[in-house]
Amino acid sequence: MELGVVAWLTDRGVGIAELATAVEQAGLESLFLTEHTHVPVSRRDLLDDEVHSQDSRLLDQFTVLGAAAAVTSRLKLGTGICIVPQRDPIILAKQVATIDHLSGGRFVFGVAAGWLAEEMRNHGVQPQLRWQLMREQILAMKAIWTRDEAEFHGQFVDFDPIWSWPKPVQVPHPPVLVGGDGPRSLRVAGECGDGWMPVVVEAAGFEAKLTQLHRLCEEAGRPDLQVTAAVWELGERLLARCAELGIYRYAVVAPTRDMAALQSFLDRYRQVADRVCR
Repeated sequence: MELGVVAWLTDRGVGIAELATAVEQAGLESLFLTEHTHVPVSRRDLLDDEVHSQDSRLLDQFTVLGAAAAVTSRLKLGTGICIVPQRDPIILAKQVATIDHLSGGRFVFGVAAGWLAEEMRNHGVQPQLRWQLMREQILAMKAIWTRDEAEFHGQFVDFDPIWSWPKPVQVPHPPVLVGGDGPRSLRVAGECGDGWMPVVVEAAGFEAKLTQLHRLCEEAGRPDLQVTAAVWELGERLLARCAELGIYRYAVVAPTRDMAALQSFLDRYRQVADRVCR
């Protein structure tokens, strides 16, 4: 099982060069960065939430991942996740291909439809349509990545033939990991994702959803997808169970307030993983 970290990276605390270098030197496989373009003032309650208090200060994922690519050579670099419905699919396809080009084929594209309705509306997105929109955006981007002359005609995404290079280094394209743990995320993952990236809190519910995902892949005539389990805290029992279940990747939220906290976390992560996964 591959091991990675998820980070809320802001203009305060650890910089991307220090973070990416430390994660690579710790021998971990991947680094995923979270996303919110902004926090609406009407959701002031989020400032008091332990998880989301820094969402308004998050750095742009793709700009930062480009910097990470320049200071690493092995580490896989991913979005965990990118809120696709809030982005233009032609521009986003270009950003993904560019990062994959700069990193030499190390990009992992975690996507999701988002949850903060007020943020979506500020981007002109109707929250109730976000999953249908994202499905079309994924299919449209795959067309851009894999065809010299790409076009797409859907209900929400519609463009005539275009030329767009570079194409991704990875063939046919970087893996698209669909985030979320509800039925719609499972359906989209089973239909057009290359993997599934849920937030996992406890094993029992996770195992039930793995069974659902297996059934959906069977119905779509597709092989089982690789699964990346994103977790809030380093838990030895959950890590062990994920290894037993054959989960492809385990990614833990890392502290980034300062290098001392980050390094302490990375040291403990390696110790626990060596003990559980050896």
